[in-house]
Amino acid sequence: MSPLLMSVVVFACVFAGTIFGIFLRDKLPKHHLSGATKDVVRLGTGLIGTIAALVLGLLIASANTTYQTQSSQIQQLTASIVVLDNTLALYGPETVSVRNLLRRTVPAIADRIWRENSSQSAKAEPFAASGEGLSVYDEILKLSPRDDRQRSLQAIAIDVAKDLAKARLLLFAEAGMTIPMPFLVVLVSWLAIIFASYSLFADNNATTIIALGIFALSASASIFLILELSQPFTGLMMISSEPLRNALAPLGS
Repeated sequence: MSPLLMSVVVFACVFAGTIFGIFLRDKLPKHHLSGATKDVVRLGTGLIGTIAALVLGLLIASANTTYQTQSSQIQQLTASIVVLDNTLALYGPETVSVRNLLRRTVPAIADRIWRENSSQSAKAEPFAASGEGLSVYDEILKLSPRDDRQRSLQAIAIDVAKDLAKARLLLFAEAGMTIPMPFLVVLVSWLAIIFASYSLFADNNATTIIALGIFALSASASIFLILELSQPFTGLMMISSEPLRNALAPLGS
């Protein structure tokens, strides 16, 4: 389920709690709505509200950390590809073939990263190194340095290629790290209880209902933000693949 659709479901559940509170207010006897009862409900709502606020804050912070971490990993991947290409360029003209192969490999890597992190079926597949990536590494190993300078550049290129592989594996390992559904259900139930308690003792008029509807929309928007940030490779806040795809200009340009 997409974050937008999930947030709509959350809004419906929370606002349903508001309607349930209004329904209870009309059905309960007057002595059930006394000042003492109101104080007890407010204390319980305050406790649940504090817990829900802490959980929402932690989830937003965690989702933002996930987003920033994976965005940084893509930036590191992009930078390593540029460094590898520059290193091969310094090695000499004999690396033209492997540099061209690297340019053909980058779009395939980008396609696979975004597919793995946005498709549930792809997340369940075991990792397998791409043939293009293995070919680039193999071509670097096949280079025959003629002097110490080329030997040093080959060693640097091998190290950068290993860093690329590690970054790629990290992105694969982090695919599918989403909020567990039972956790989300409990959080939404807390919000529904809070809004039911609000409407239970509020005046039953249009202003109250509209205000509680706006508050419920704000609460569901926070869930939308959490779900969007926790899925950096899909949705409205998707990390752009263009910097990675355009990291290397065509040779001779």
